Amino acid sequence: MPIYEYRCQDCRRVSSFLILRVSEPLTPVCRRCGSSKLERLLSRVNVRLSEETRLERLADPALWDNVDENDPKSMARLLKKFGQEMGEDFPGEVDEIMEEAMESGAAEETGGMEESEI
Repeated sequence: MPIYEYRCQDCRRVSSFLILRVSEPLTPVCRRCGSSKLERLLSRVNVRLSEETRLERLADPALWDNVDENDPKSMARLLKKFGQEMGEDFPGEVDEIMEEAMESGAAEETGGMEESEI
């Protein structure tokens, strides 16, 4: 059973559709914004791994070599790797977390003052 991927031309979100019957026509609609303006993508081959194998990959010390827990960008990259390995799709959430962490870090550095007050 093929899985087709489409990118929404309005919100740029990628959606996957499992095709149970190739003989039935597919009319894809964006799952985020509901738009029907989608472009079909060339999909990668997807190999299913057991949860145990995915967790073992995440425990690999090489994954943690360049991680600085005090750097929001470093933590965001690690979070993206975790999400990809576990099959979760949350690109927007990671960006929001990173922005919030960077804003709070900037506020701590300036003593909670806004940039315009400095």
